[in-house]
Amino acid sequence: MSPPRRLVCLVSLLLLAALPVAAQPTALVGGTVHPISGPEIDDGVVLLRGDTIAAVGPRGDVSVPSGARRIDLSGQVVTPGFMDAATATGLIEVSAVRDTRDNALDTDDAVRAAFRVTDGINPNSVVIPVTRLGGVTTVASIPSGGAVAGQGAVIDLHGETIEQMLVRDRAALYAAFTPDAADATGEARGGLAMRLREALADAQFYAGREDEYQRGATRDLSVSRLDLEALTAVLDGDRPLVVEAARASDIDAALRIAEEFDLDLRIQGGEEAWMRADRLAEANVPVIVKALNNLPTAFDRLGARFDNAARLHAAGVPVALSTFDTHNARTLRLEAGNAVRHGMDRDAALRAITLAPAELLGVADTHGSLEVGKTANVVVWSGDPFEPLTSVEHVFIGGTEMPDDSRQKRLLRRYEDLGDRPPGYDAGAPE
Repeated sequence: MSPPRRLVCLVSLLLLAALPVAAQPTALVGGTVHPISGPEIDDGVVLLRGDTIAAVGPRGDVSVPSGARRIDLSGQVVTPGFMDAATATGLIEVSAVRDTRDNALDTDDAVRAAFRVTDGINPNSVVIPVTRLGGVTTVASIPSGGAVAGQGAVIDLHGETIEQMLVRDRAALYAAFTPDAADATGEARGGLAMRLREALADAQFYAGREDEYQRGATRDLSVSRLDLEALTAVLDGDRPLVVEAARASDIDAALRIAEEFDLDLRIQGGEEAWMRADRLAEANVPVIVKALNNLPTAFDRLGARFDNAARLHAAGVPVALSTFDTHNARTLRLEAGNAVRHGMDRDAALRAITLAPAELLGVADTHGSLEVGKTANVVVWSGDPFEPLTSVEHVFIGGTEMPDDSRQKRLLRRYEDLGDRPPGYDAGAPE
């Protein structure tokens, strides 16, 4: 006996409801599109489908599907989401409160290679929405402290869990040849280099002898098993070594060690990198710099100058720009604008906050440019993103439009209109 027709219809509806519903495509139509991977497109279209970019091109070349959400962007500018290559986003909430700082181990050990920041990142950090509203959709959250600080991660600034945010775990190993690192470890500058060399040499020795090491059948090594494994990944080329160094001679030391151990090196900070531009270009070593640095704030930065990024780029050095900040990473576009002001090519400056950091941190296959198949991290601007008065109109991360909201905006609305009296004023109290 066949089931009643009403029951069949009900079961069919329930089965259909259980099927995943395709996300409505979004078409950004009519803006000036900067794909980064190709030339600027006037009157362009960027089609987002799900969490990826489905099409990019002139209006006449891209077919917008019926039922797509259409956003008219006439007179506006479309770029990939910006990426800051050196922050502590999600790791530091209030700099002055120790309980909210998770970017460094509280230890005297000079080598902390096994330390991974990923497990300490807070997806609910109030810094994240503020940063997104500056057009920054992706950051490298990095460790600090010691001669070797640990392993950083690349994250998208959207998601309820770190798994949803994570673009690349253990994206790079971070070391430092700086006065702060020397003070923290009680080492001279050469001592920092010595510790790094010793740790790398021990990791070379350890590779292939893991069983002997577990049995205690090897010589004593200077760092722990977990540190050795993290260093081995750098020796194998699985992840780059990022060395924070400002002084030209410290950059020389980092280059020597990279050559000795055949490492994939990046320089971070690099205030005096312009003095070594030719050598960096010859070695194809990228440099992460801050454009607004020209003051000798320390003895290792006496050669700091505003045109550092421009000089490096002109010499053929791969350049990425960073704020080196957490709470002000949203100002990354102004770093790029000031790099242009001091001689950097405009397209190069835009690349330096999009595709260049993605390349140097190994995520360029999914991030950094507007290309079909890449993650749909897209920002729409009211005009030139390098101009201070330009506003962010839309931010998409993984194809999802982000709310135009942050703790700062909520505080602004709360205190915007207080009338004639301060909050909490009691009308019955004496004047």
